[in-house]
Amino acid sequence: MEVRNYETVFILTPVLNESQVQETVEKFTQVLKENSADIINTEAWGLKKLAYPIQKKSTGYYFLVEFTGSGNIVDTLELAFRRDERIIRFLTTVLDKHAVAYGERRRKGEMNQQKAKQSEAVAQ
Repeated sequence: MEVRNYETVFILTPVLNESQVQETVEKFTQVLKENSADIINTEAWGLKKLAYPIQKKSTGYYFLVEFTGSGNIVDTLELAFRRDERIIRFLTTVLDKHAVAYGERRRKGEMNQQKAKQSEAVAQ
Protein backbone atom coordinates (compact mmCIF):
# COMPACT_ATOMS: atom_id res chain seq x y z
CA MET A 1 0.00 0.00 0.00
CA GLU A 2 0.96 3.61 -0.46
CA VAL A 3 2.55 5.37 2.50
CA ARG A 4 0.83 8.64 3.35
CA ASN A 5 1.24 11.44 5.86
CA TYR A 6 -1.44 11.74 8.54
CA GLU A 7 -2.26 14.06 11.39
CA THR A 8 -4.43 13.09 14.35
CA VAL A 9 -5.78 15.45 16.97
CA PHE A 10 -7.46 13.89 19.97
CA ILE A 11 -8.98 15.26 23.15
CA LEU A 12 -8.67 13.50 26.51
CA THR A 13 -11.09 13.90 29.38
CA PRO A 14 -10.00 16.59 31.87
CA VAL A 15 -10.48 14.39 34.96
CA LEU A 16 -7.18 12.55 34.37
CA ASN A 17 -4.03 13.33 36.31
CA GLU A 18 -0.69 13.98 34.59
CA SER A 19 0.54 10.38 34.75
CA GLN A 20 -2.74 9.04 33.33
CA VAL A 21 -2.55 11.55 30.48
CA GLN A 22 1.02 10.50 29.61
CA GLU A 23 0.08 6.83 29.85
CA THR A 24 -2.82 7.34 27.44
CA VAL A 25 -0.68 9.21 24.91
CA GLU A 26 1.98 6.48 25.12
CA LYS A 27 -0.71 3.85 24.52
CA PHE A 28 -1.75 5.42 21.22
CA THR A 29 1.79 6.09 20.03
CA GLN A 30 2.51 2.42 20.77
CA VAL A 31 -0.50 1.40 18.66
CA LEU A 32 0.99 3.37 15.79
CA LYS A 33 4.46 1.87 16.25
CA GLU A 34 3.07 -1.69 16.43
CA ASN A 35 1.41 -1.15 13.07
CA SER A 36 4.66 0.07 11.42
CA ALA A 37 3.87 3.77 11.43
CA ASP A 38 6.65 6.33 11.70
CA ILE A 39 5.80 9.03 14.22
CA ILE A 40 7.07 12.39 12.97
CA ASN A 41 5.90 14.70 15.72
CA THR A 42 3.80 14.73 18.88
CA GLU A 43 2.61 17.91 20.55
CA ALA A 44 0.77 18.42 23.81
CA TRP A 45 -1.41 21.49 23.43
CA GLY A 46 -2.54 21.29 27.04
CA LEU A 47 -5.84 21.79 28.78
CA LYS A 48 -8.15 23.96 26.67
CA LYS A 49 -11.74 25.06 26.78
CA LEU A 50 -14.03 23.21 24.38
CA ALA A 51 -16.23 25.14 21.96
CA TYR A 52 -19.26 23.31 23.33
CA PRO A 53 -19.78 20.76 26.13
CA ILE A 54 -18.98 17.15 25.25
CA GLN A 55 -20.12 14.45 27.68
CA LYS A 56 -20.91 17.27 30.16
CA LYS A 57 -17.28 18.45 30.12
CA SER A 58 -16.23 21.94 29.06
CA THR A 59 -12.43 21.39 28.91
CA GLY A 60 -10.08 18.71 27.62
CA TYR A 61 -6.42 17.84 27.05
CA TYR A 62 -5.52 18.33 23.38
CA PHE A 63 -2.81 16.30 21.63
CA LEU A 64 -1.48 16.27 18.06
CA VAL A 65 0.33 13.32 16.48
CA GLU A 66 1.82 13.48 12.98
CA PHE A 67 2.78 10.15 11.43
CA THR A 68 3.29 8.26 8.19
CA GLY A 69 1.81 4.88 7.37
CA SER A 70 -0.43 2.87 5.10
CA GLY A 71 -4.19 3.41 4.89
CA ASN A 72 -5.19 0.58 7.23
CA ILE A 73 -3.28 2.20 10.12
CA VAL A 74 -6.00 4.86 10.44
CA ASP A 75 -8.72 2.24 10.93
CA THR A 76 -6.67 0.52 13.64
CA LEU A 77 -5.92 3.79 15.43
CA GLU A 78 -9.50 5.04 15.32
CA LEU A 79 -10.78 1.70 16.61
CA ALA A 80 -8.42 2.09 19.58
CA PHE A 81 -9.74 5.64 20.12
CA ARG A 82 -13.35 4.43 20.10
CA ARG A 83 -12.61 1.68 22.63
CA ASP A 84 -10.95 4.02 25.12
CA GLU A 85 -13.35 5.91 27.40
CA ARG A 86 -10.70 8.57 28.15
CA ILE A 87 -10.96 9.93 24.58
CA ILE A 88 -13.64 12.60 24.13
CA ARG A 89 -13.08 13.35 20.43
CA PHE A 90 -10.56 12.60 17.69
CA LEU A 91 -9.95 13.59 14.09
CA THR A 92 -7.48 12.06 11.63
CA THR A 93 -6.67 13.80 8.35
CA VAL A 94 -4.49 12.94 5.38
CA LEU A 95 -1.89 15.62 4.71
CA ASP A 96 -1.04 16.75 1.20
CA LYS A 97 2.43 17.98 0.23
CA HIS A 98 1.60 21.58 1.16
CA ALA A 99 0.41 20.60 4.64
CA VAL A 100 3.54 18.50 5.16
CA ALA A 101 5.73 21.46 4.18
CA TYR A 102 3.74 23.77 6.47
CA GLY A 103 4.12 21.32 9.36
CA GLU A 104 7.89 21.18 8.88
CA ARG A 105 8.12 24.99 8.86
CA ARG A 106 5.91 25.24 11.94
CA ARG A 107 8.04 22.71 13.86
CA LYS A 108 11.20 24.65 12.99
CA GLY A 109 9.63 27.84 14.32
CA GLU A 110 9.67 29.75 11.03
CA MET A 111 6.07 30.91 11.47
CA ASN A 112 6.81 32.83 14.66
CA GLN A 113 9.99 34.34 13.22
CA GLN A 114 8.05 35.87 10.31
CA LYS A 115 5.51 37.41 12.70
CA ALA A 116 8.30 38.84 14.84
CA LYS A 117 10.00 40.39 11.79
CA GLN A 118 6.71 41.92 10.64
CA SER A 119 6.01 43.42 14.06
CA GLU A 120 9.56 44.85 14.21
CA ALA A 121 9.10 46.44 10.78
CA VAL A 122 5.79 47.99 11.86
CA ALA A 123 7.32 49.28 15.11
CA GLN A 124 10.07 51.11 13.20
